[in-house]
Amino acid sequence: MHPSEFDLLEAWAGGSKQAGQRLFASHFDALYRFFRNKVGDDAGDLVQATLLACMESRGTFRRDCAFRTFVFAVARNILLRHFDSRRRGERFDPMVESAADAGATPTQLLEVKQHHKYLLEALRRIALEHQMLLELHYWERLVGPELAVILGVPEGTVRTRLRRAKQLLLAEVERLAGQEVRTREQDLDGWAAEVRQHLVAAGLRPPAPT
Repeated sequence: MHPSEFDLLEAWAGGSKQAGQRLFASHFDALYRFFRNKVGDDAGDLVQATLLACMESRGTFRRDCAFRTFVFAVARNILLRHFDSRRRGERFDPMVESAADAGATPTQLLEVKQHHKYLLEALRRIALEHQMLLELHYWERLVGPELAVILGVPEGTVRTRLRRAKQLLLAEVERLAGQEVRTREQDLDGWAAEVRQHLVAAGLRPPAPT
């Protein structure tokens, strides 16, 4: 019987470097995608911080959800803490402020078409909570119950926010593109699927945990 990822986490906490390496190999790419369009070159450090935080908080999380849901819930907290740390005594508000507002430097994720660039930049310019929701939905294909756990809100709220987030994203893409691109919501879904293919195909080599 193969150990669960929660079991691997316990083994890593108990000193098994191999268990830690397996967890890094399994989750590095997805976490890197989560952080990269929000914090640029700090993404790698936040991936490591997330997995270490998972180990430290393993006793406080119920095991009634998938391990990746647990990982992204921790990643969200790490991201908010990161943006708070960039302020001097003022908390970052993810329902109002965006990654662009936080002064995060964008980094080219991959070579993509112009409309993909509009999509990625527009994601950075809407409120961070909406960006997180859309990228988890688009890149990781997470659904209502999982997203509700990660964001800490009821599933009905997730559906409402997802509709609103798509409206805001569409408006921001149109603002960035001007007359150059005519966009509909279904276009965004298609572009996001294309970007996801590029991101997944790119692959990343996870660093070994220390």
